[in-house]
Amino acid sequence: MLTHSGSTLAASFLDSGALKLLLEGGPFMWPLLALLILAIAVIIERYRSLKLLETDASELREQVVNLLSEDKVEESLELCDAARGPVPAVLSNGLRKYLVLRRLDYDQAQMEQQVIKSMENYGVNIVAALERHLPILATIASVAPMLGFLGTVQGMIVAFGDIEANIGTQNIVQAAASGIRVALLTTAFGLIVGIPAYMAFNYFTGIINDFVLQVESSAAELIEVVTLRLTLDKGKS
Repeated sequence: MLTHSGSTLAASFLDSGALKLLLEGGPFMWPLLALLILAIAVIIERYRSLKLLETDASELREQVVNLLSEDKVEESLELCDAARGPVPAVLSNGLRKYLVLRRLDYDQAQMEQQVIKSMENYGVNIVAALERHLPILATIASVAPMLGFLGTVQGMIVAFGDIEANIGTQNIVQAAASGIRVALLTTAFGLIVGIPAYMAFNYFTGIINDFVLQVESSAAELIEVVTLRLTLDKGKS
């Protein structure tokens, strides 16, 4: 009795809701399901990582500029080290390079070039880390709809085979309707997977592009203050 009731519950579960549609869609539904799970995992991971970019660095940049204007390089470096986020990290890298080269009494032009190069290289590494796994989302956004269409083509081939096999014995519409419905499920599921992946990819790319603009603006501002500071020091000497 228990075995019978258990099998009945299992059968009713398999025949219900989204799982029923998944089973009806055929073999192409399973790779689409795997792509959906992978896309959700990447979206969650990237969202948590890119939350750091939402911190406003404008106040920090202003404080750093004010400290550098007063020739307080070490204090500005400590301020950047204590702050959280990629922009303070890039500023910290540039300030640290500037402080070392200044102590070594480097030429002004060489110092500017070295500081700029150091910040650019560090910024490239950060951007590469921020873009991690985004190619996976782009691939899913492209592959999922195509895989869905492939499943639909395969289902249509089966449906027309059923029509050919039942000519003269069954209504053509009835023979094809079930197969076509099942075939179109893969297209729908492929779009359900691909569209959110595409939207998430564009959203994350926009956040990263905004970050790159912030870094470039911060670097330009830092170099401007450093150049002014070096010019004033040179004038005093």
